Amino acid sequence: MFVFFMGTVMTSQSQFIVQNKQQTDKIKFKLINNLVVIPLEINGVSLTFLLDTGVSKPILFNFLNISDSLNIKNTETIYLRGLGEGESIEALKSINNVLKIGDAINLNQDLYCIYNDKLNFSPKLGITVHGIIGYDVFKDLIVEINYSKKLLRLTNPESFEYKTCKQCEQLNLEFYNNKPYINAEVVTGGRQVPVKLLIDSGGSDALWLFENDTLGIKSRDKFFYDFLGHGLSGSVYGKRTKIEALKLKSFELKQANVAYPDSSSISIATKFKGRNGSLAGNILKRFNIIYDYRNALLTLKKNSNFKEAFRYNKSGIELEHGGVRLVREVENKLPDARMGAVENSENVNSTRVILDTQYKLTLKPAYAVVELRRDSPAHKAGLKIGDIIIAVNGKGAHNFTLQELMYKFYEDEGKRIKLKVDRDGQYKFFSFYLENPI
Repeated sequence: MFVFFMGTVMTSQSQFIVQNKQQTDKIKFKLINNLVVIPLEINGVSLTFLLDTGVSKPILFNFLNISDSLNIKNTETIYLRGLGEGESIEALKSINNVLKIGDAINLNQDLYCIYNDKLNFSPKLGITVHGIIGYDVFKDLIVEINYSKKLLRLTNPESFEYKTCKQCEQLNLEFYNNKPYINAEVVTGGRQVPVKLLIDSGGSDALWLFENDTLGIKSRDKFFYDFLGHGLSGSVYGKRTKIEALKLKSFELKQANVAYPDSSSISIATKFKGRNGSLAGNILKRFNIIYDYRNALLTLKKNSNFKEAFRYNKSGIELEHGGVRLVREVENKLPDARMGAVENSENVNSTRVILDTQYKLTLKPAYAVVELRRDSPAHKAGLKIGDIIIAVNGKGAHNFTLQELMYKFYEDEGKRIKLKVDRDGQYKFFSFYLENPI
């Protein structure tokens, strides 16, 4: 009877519950481009998802055609709209799915499956990402994100206890369409302006503000126009600059990066009239955070990233993983004692070098230029969209991860960058110096 009762309760579960004696579990995550990437299982299949406070329901990007192995069923067609200038996209809604994050399990989870090749964030992050999950985890559990240790802790709310923390600040959360907002202040143009910001852990930027002359929210005279990111409905562009400061109660971040997206790209976001922008990963990673949706509380504590300088891409290049290429590598430089040996023959003037180096061909990632800021150093040097980066400053690009390669474009102003690229099968060489775009 006990087993039957427990089975009945389990099958009716429609929320996340941590199922262990401690009622809590730690999960190691990857921090890629300021985004939290977590391991997750759907119907027993291991996948990788972004943890995104800005999304209401889990979205599966089915670019690998994995729906068969996931046993996706009970579907209906719907249409989703997100950031970007494109149209709504078609998706399949699926019910009764089993989702598992560590020991946290939901036995009756809705999710949306999108069959659109353009909605594939994996090339942009350099690792395979199958989808996005957000509200359903945060509403059911206390979620702690330790950005400094890259640890996610999930706890059943009834088992969670707050610890005394004199270095912490607690902010009240407000919700609209299942998305969390906080009140903050920005200092811009010498004025201190109150703003309501969406907490968007699925965005890699620092801060987005929606221009509003009446409220005094507008860009500085010095700015540059740039690609800001990808939304569900297409690419987003806008102006980038800095603000004097962002204030979250007693925490103050000076000279923070800010972007002002084009109004045409954010029509869906501005439907909530009280919203003034978004607080994203490049700010969030500077804190260890406790999300408590049930009590509408956000707890912040500074971590080791807090004083990290805010930087901009000084090259003008945006890269993504553009497939693979064959690279010849030395497999065994010295297979025996004679390898590379020098022998002298009876003829004093004759020397023979023994070379028997073995090579292997290996598939390595290829990095393609997908965005190029107009009048940037790379643009002026002659780079083009579609160029494949072969080498950076004399070292093969395949020796770097996508993030490591992009980081080189954020280094100090005046640093020289030398690139070898493959353009339509021909090697070309370019050189330029990093410049502050503001």
